[in-house]
Amino acid sequence: MSMELGALEILGATVVGEPGQRRFYLYVQSRLGSAVIWMEKEQLNRLSLTLDQVLAQLTEGQVLRTEAQVGGHSAPVGLPADFLKAPEYDFRSSQMGLTYDERNEMFTFTITPVEIVLEVGVEEPTVLLREDDALSFLFTQKQAQQLSSAITALMSGGRPVCPLCQTPLDGGPHACVKQNGYHEIVQVLEEDDEEEE
Repeated sequence: MSMELGALEILGATVVGEPGQRRFYLYVQSRLGSAVIWMEKEQLNRLSLTLDQVLAQLTEGQVLRTEAQVGGHSAPVGLPADFLKAPEYDFRSSQMGLTYDERNEMFTFTITPVEIVLEVGVEEPTVLLREDDALSFLFTQKQAQQLSSAITALMSGGRPVCPLCQTPLDGGPHACVKQNGYHEIVQVLEEDDEEEE
């Protein structure tokens, strides 16, 4: 039987572990229960980008993604004090879905656990969605904006980031795709080939 937490009181993202071995997760809590949702760094970043795109559309450009700010983003420091110590739900491998209801102006996030079955003699694993164990919850535009900001701070991991694209700078060269006049080498080479013909 799927569970619904309803409107959230607490929504956030944080990380555990040292750089290079960090594990990311969302934490959610409502009056009906709480959950921890473990995610890959790329999944979490994609969630942040999706939320920012939807918020920009809903507000007709009044809420835009913060690409740069003085002093960088302050990273979240773990679970808030009022979050339950032992959440009722813990999702590790899951399929996620995000929708927005314009009538009640709320986002709905649904997590469906995934079970991967490896059978002897079969090369491809079988992926089973456990829809009966799905969990969903609601959150507001303001909570979505705060979550996206927290995720952006987590992505930098305390390292300096490019002020234009937020890519962590690790001492190597960085050609920013948002820098004025920058073109990918592949595009330049293709244009040169066309001119020679």
